[in-house]
Amino acid sequence: MPKLTVLESVPARAMAVCAHPDDAEIGAGATLAKWADAGCAVTLVVCTDGGAGSASPDAQHQTVAQTRLREQQAAANILGVRDVVTLGLPDGGLSDTPEFRGEIVRLIRQYRPETMLTHDPHVTRTFLHRDHRVVGTVVQDAIYPFARDWLHYPEQLTGGVTPHKVNDLLLWDAEEPDSIVDISGFVGLQAAALAEHRSQLEGLASLTEGRNLHEWLINRSAGVGHEHPFDYGETFRQMVASG
Repeated sequence: MPKLTVLESVPARAMAVCAHPDDAEIGAGATLAKWADAGCAVTLVVCTDGGAGSASPDAQHQTVAQTRLREQQAAANILGVRDVVTLGLPDGGLSDTPEFRGEIVRLIRQYRPETMLTHDPHVTRTFLHRDHRVVGTVVQDAIYPFARDWLHYPEQLTGGVTPHKVNDLLLWDAEEPDSIVDISGFVGLQAAALAEHRSQLEGLASLTEGRNLHEWLINRSAGVGHEHPFDYGETFRQMVASG
């Protein structure tokens, strides 16, 4: 992997938008923990209820959803996330609609993040969950131009709410990342947060190839950090907002 641009500055406000509970911990958990520890106000937006996240034929959607959202709050507490927003949309049912986009625009205008993080929707070398692809696309569109411009979703602009320009977007799970965050000292928090998603540990075992979460995260982050002057890194594809 070529040497990447090291992202050293910590935004005052950041927002991570993910499709399902546990996605943000896997994709950017250590970065969120590091930024929160440095005083960044981190908002986590979970778009679906996670209710399809079970391999059991006896599972009930509502029960799974309730469990997963409890797990998400516990994980967010470990990372130091200030606010968790759950949209409660159906797991596996996300679509790129004006209504969904408007929800993300509304949250951007409310929380006013400088930096946002989400799924990279442009994955071609492996299968990508449709919800992940939709969220990545919707977040990009919400940032530019919809949250920024006065004439998009003007009904939101009441009570002192104004348009907001996000500075940049970091896409996790990018096939060709160009940026990296030094997460040395924060992989343990990431592993602890991910472990709170107890209902998903059996499914995560296939991702981690049987290793425990901390070992897997250490190996993954060491593999990208060794070309840089720190031990562990989390990589992203960075998009700088236009206009």
